[in-house]
Amino acid sequence: MTPPTEPAVTVVVVAGGDPPTSEEIARLPGNPVVVAADHGLDHAVAAGLIVAVAVGDMDSVSPEALTTAEQSGTRIERHPPDKDQTDLELALELAARLADRVIVIGVGGGRLDHLIGNLNVLASSAWAGVEIEAWLGNAQAVVVRGHRAIEVEPGTTVSLFALGGPARVTTTGLNWPLNDEVLDPLTSRGVSNRATTPTPQITVSEGVVLAVIP
Repeated sequence: MTPPTEPAVTVVVVAGGDPPTSEEIARLPGNPVVVAADHGLDHAVAAGLIVAVAVGDMDSVSPEALTTAEQSGTRIERHPPDKDQTDLELALELAARLADRVIVIGVGGGRLDHLIGNLNVLASSAWAGVEIEAWLGNAQAVVVRGHRAIEVEPGTTVSLFALGGPARVTTTGLNWPLNDEVLDPLTSRGVSNRATTPTPQITVSEGVVLAVIP
């Protein structure tokens, strides 16, 4: 007799950029495990999310949010300010140990260097075994290794970016398909494709791709 399959675990990481929208909160799966990255704790508390762990150097979280979280049983993992990882990277490191899928919210806004760094760190090989995506209001950034289907409305713009080096990509369900072709990270070839089906398929046989739905 085949043993029952364990249900997939989704962890929501709340970063310290723009506060998540009410639409983003409504789209989250029910009763998610929530990890807050530093000032993301303020966003999570304001949104009424129950935070399992807050991680970071806690240099930008408000005392009120910290007190509320501690009183509700949130575990606080403090790190020194002089560290080699961003607070989001620390949160992803923790989330990847717990999850099959990670959804990052609150990653946009603030400084441009933070946004670029945050989008790049999503594709780290350290969490290659976990499905990771970031929600930025109506936009979405999905990390693709191996094979992944993306749920979009037909006609939606889908841009593909190779991260960290060239990526070999095959697509179906996009207006301009790629057939085992190489995307170079220093070109714009993957920008502004368009979905022709509700579930475009992206297969990455080498490298890693960030699929962006703006």
